[in-house]
Amino acid sequence: MKKLSFLMVIVLAFGLILTACSSSKDDSSSSSSDGGSKDSKDKDVTLVYARGKDTTDATKSMIAAFEKEHPNIHIKVQEEPNDTGKQHDAYVTAFNAKSSAIDVINMDVVWPAEFAQAGYTLPLDRFIQQDNVDLSQYNKGALSAAQFNGKQWALPIFIDAGVLFYRTDLVKSPPKTWDELIADAKKFQGKNGTKYGMALQAKQYEGLVCNAVEYLGSYGGAFVDSNGNVAVNSPETVKGLKELKKVAVDSGITPDNVTNFEETDTDNSFVEGQTVFARNWPYMWADANDKDKSKVVGKVGVAAIPAGDKGSASALGGWQMGINKYSKHPQEAWEFLKFMTGKEGEKIQAIKGGSAPAIMSLYQDPDVLKANPFFKEKGFTDAVANATSRPVAPNYQEISSIIQIHVSKMLAGQETPEQSAANMEKEMKAAMK
Repeated sequence: MKKLSFLMVIVLAFGLILTACSSSKDDSSSSSSDGGSKDSKDKDVTLVYARGKDTTDATKSMIAAFEKEHPNIHIKVQEEPNDTGKQHDAYVTAFNAKSSAIDVINMDVVWPAEFAQAGYTLPLDRFIQQDNVDLSQYNKGALSAAQFNGKQWALPIFIDAGVLFYRTDLVKSPPKTWDELIADAKKFQGKNGTKYGMALQAKQYEGLVCNAVEYLGSYGGAFVDSNGNVAVNSPETVKGLKELKKVAVDSGITPDNVTNFEETDTDNSFVEGQTVFARNWPYMWADANDKDKSKVVGKVGVAAIPAGDKGSASALGGWQMGINKYSKHPQEAWEFLKFMTGKEGEKIQAIKGGSAPAIMSLYQDPDVLKANPFFKEKGFTDAVANATSRPVAPNYQEISSIIQIHVSKMLAGQETPEQSAANMEKEMKAAMK
């Protein structure tokens, strides 16, 4: 009996040990599925961060600062195509396959709702709540661009508004209208080492849509109105398309291959001192004033996009950061996203990369303003104030593709502006049904 009792005690003790082990294992699994284990700080993890090419040192510096604060989390950058359309398609292909190869992604401002609806990204609300992230610090427009079905699917890493860069050693006062731009470009091209009067993004890709939005907006035109209705076939839109063709092709102030120009081509042309004017995003300020690669350091001015008869319009841009739904390290991915889109990360990016912060208090930061004095200039503040969104549509990629095709045909002389507007109207209405 004594031997039997002793054996029963041993069996019971062993059972308790197994139960405790099982409970511990279950708790760990549950914690991981809900955003990562609370003990994740003790584990070495490598995250893959996918984004387009960064021509500045900003991303490298931001990651170095993050890894210093989180020595157990290592970041591997996966460079995606600079063409935002190709970048979008690369993400869609990976996420449709439920791939966990990417953990954190940069998203164009027009993607979050689409990715949320498709189930590609994680909602961030529980992370935001657990860490008491103050969303009121962000630019309202940029923040709302990542909201869908009452949830926050991404956070803005920077905001963008199209601006006009110009050579201050040539141009004393920036042009206010498109006609003044053309006149000044013709007057100064060929002087002080320049070859061209103007550079912009006229390739058949997303950048062309952004440029077109500015020309249409300056004449009161739009591709889609504020109620979500197709509005492209209007006299105002036709005026804007005509002005775009006039500046980009007919005036003789742009490079012969301007219809192959993306942002990086525009950047390189201006930094090399080849152009008098350049339409681009705020980040180019840092490149243009980088003594190691720019020939125009100290000769750079920034102004609002020239006006049509309805004023100036600047394309609203910017990028967001989101977490792949299939990431195996969601908690660590959140820590990285929170840092990059937080005050410290965005400050580094503003100083090193010239990107406009989405956190509005940084526009009063002395270090940020020292690195980007144009953040307080009227040209920049006017551009942000006049920011115009791209067409808001649930199938934005399809709508964007239609715009790209027909605006490209118009620039190539294959369609008149009137034909282009009519064809876009027909195809956009069919697509939005």
